[in-house]
Amino acid sequence: MAEIFDKIMTEIEKFLSQPGTKVNTYMEMIEKSTGIKRMYIAKGVLVFLMIYMIFGYFAQLICNFVGFLYPAYVSIKALESRNKDDDTRWLTYWVVFAFFSVIEFFSDFIFSWFPFYWLAKVVFLVWCYLPLERNGSDYVYTKFIRPFFLQNNSGIDNIAKRLVKEAKDAISSKNE
Repeated sequence: MAEIFDKIMTEIEKFLSQPGTKVNTYMEMIEKSTGIKRMYIAKGVLVFLMIYMIFGYFAQLICNFVGFLYPAYVSIKALESRNKDDDTRWLTYWVVFAFFSVIEFFSDFIFSWFPFYWLAKVVFLVWCYLPLERNGSDYVYTKFIRPFFLQNNSGIDNIAKRLVKEAKDAISSKNE
């Protein structure tokens, strides 16, 4: 776990120090005016956001932005690239995201009473899309979703076919 944390901190430091970017320009300006190193500033902002996710308003909205905006952006980039590995990675993320959303729909009433829920959800979603070889979406998909799907594939197909047929029948009877 410490290895993953160190890797993430190294990537954050690279991101904050990329020459020619607005982030680097702003971080340089803040660093010069406060005398505080940019990594300490970034860690402070991260701690503030974590505390806000526990006690602040709009934690659910922020959580949904974290789980949706960046993944949607890089998914579009993946679709536009010629590489199919990134398509698979982000498709796996969206399958896990949808699976988690369905579970959350039925258990949201229970989970929302826990003060660390939105923080835990943000951490989970970020873990699911971290650029690691075996990130959270790979783990959840291979351990839970894939085995369930393979075991119940024919039953799921039959239900889907029946629902499509009933929908077509309902539409055709309405048009008559």
